Amino acid sequence: MAVLITVVSLVVFGFLFCFFLLKWNEIKYSRKGLPPGTMGWPFFGETSEFLKQGPEFMKNKRARYGKIFKTHILGSPAVISMDPELNRYILLNEKKGLIPGYPKSMVDILGNNIAAVYGPTHKYIRNNLLSLVGTPLVKNLLPKLDEYMRILLSDWDCKTIDIQDKTMEMAFLVQFKQIAEAEWSSIYDRFKTEFDKLYVGTISLPIYLPGTNYHHGFKARKNVTKILAELMERRRASAATCDDMLEHLLRDVDTSTTYKLNDVEIIDQIVTILYSGYETVSTTSMMAVKYLHDHPEALQQLREENFAIRNRKKAEEPLDWDDLKSMQFTRSVVYETLRLATVINGVLRKTTDHITLNGFVIPKGWRIYVYTREINYDPILYPEPFKFNPWRWLDGKLESHNYFLLFGGGTRLCPGKELGVAKVSTFLHYFVTTYRWEEVGGEEIVKFPRVEAPNGYHINVKKI
Repeated sequence: MAVLITVVSLVVFGFLFCFFLLKWNEIKYSRKGLPPGTMGWPFFGETSEFLKQGPEFMKNKRARYGKIFKTHILGSPAVISMDPELNRYILLNEKKGLIPGYPKSMVDILGNNIAAVYGPTHKYIRNNLLSLVGTPLVKNLLPKLDEYMRILLSDWDCKTIDIQDKTMEMAFLVQFKQIAEAEWSSIYDRFKTEFDKLYVGTISLPIYLPGTNYHHGFKARKNVTKILAELMERRRASAATCDDMLEHLLRDVDTSTTYKLNDVEIIDQIVTILYSGYETVSTTSMMAVKYLHDHPEALQQLREENFAIRNRKKAEEPLDWDDLKSMQFTRSVVYETLRLATVINGVLRKTTDHITLNGFVIPKGWRIYVYTREINYDPILYPEPFKFNPWRWLDGKLESHNYFLLFGGGTRLCPGKELGVAKVSTFLHYFVTTYRWEEVGGEEIVKFPRVEAPNGYHINVKKI
């Protein structure tokens, strides 16, 4: 009997303690003028529910509190906006009390990257990145990009492959070769192992304890920095010159400011380039394969467009800029895949002072999560929004629409947009003109917080 009373007492005490913690956290963030919402547990907030439930979490919150609500995610109190007009205002008015507000884990691990800085620093880093990955550079990179894609896709015939693994390998390897073409083979495996840990750690609670993703990511960033520092030292000691991004970063000076990047800034730039293009290119390529498999009419039109290009070229002649510009349907497939799969769910901002938005007062230091996912499924912008319909992009009107946010918006428009589109388009060009494929079947694809196939996405491939 005494044991039973003790057990019941412990259960009641535990319940009351948990209730107290939840209530205390609500009181702590209860301020006049804030949007409605709940804050969850101290420190952890509602991060677990946010990451596990994703769109359902958002949908339930919206049904209960409306398009704008408060919560506590990824280590910070936050306001989530699902209002298209407000989201556009936030993205286009960075100087009005709003700065990038990415999670501590991302800032700590990625360093001084373009997503985290603002003001003159952002302008300078953006201009520097444009010189490395902007549209003019795409024209020069196309021959190498074409060569890399041919090699990567050359031995898939009569095999069962995990297209998720293959597109991830493609996205990272192509970018890594463009950064350090001369040395890539000697350091690639070691670097990729560390970079994968870094990548996972960027979306995690910033708890520096052994075994956590944040701890692994933080240590991996140190190892990545060490590898790159050694690479830069060897490159400087060599009399040879290379035609790659690292050479550009080491040798070039910004003539408009006579400013030269220091080694820490060079490493930050390299990590930024690798990180920003890795997920979007690999995931878009994988999901394009999925959608094309499920929509034979789109696959047929894509094949016709790309076979027409191949038929006017010699067998080993690479794609050029004019070919890329002529791929109107291919580009439409890329855009529709980005929209429907929603590779990018939203962006984070932070308030630099108390700010009033839509009648709500957001305290200084709070995050604002601009949730752009729902815009992709707005039936007014995109009739039959859950249907894969690349033809909707062909007239070019949607790309110039005010709510076209697939690549960010305002001064935060992705500098590597055209390079990313070129990579996916080149991959699709050689894939659909070389192979047919069928799904092995039965494999799940989840779409939050990252689009991925937890057990892989396997297909049987045969040459046409």
